[in-house]
Amino acid sequence: MAEPKQHVSPAYVQKYLAGIDYPASRQDLINHAKKNNADQDVISVLGEMPDQQYNSAADVSKAIGQME
Repeated sequence: MAEPKQHVSPAYVQKYLAGIDYPASRQDLINHAKKNNADQDVISVLGEMPDQQYNSAADVSKAIGQME
């Protein structure tokens, strides 16, 4: 799996995912983050995550943690 270009913490990413309804696909996460004005580093990290359904914020944080 590709390493994120910038280190972005799971907590920082969660800031831009506030209010999202789970389960959510990777594309749902990206769209929601963009709607919340996420910076390009956050969008890049979300884009590098496995393309699957995420059932909770913990699933997203775990996926980000495994990329590092």
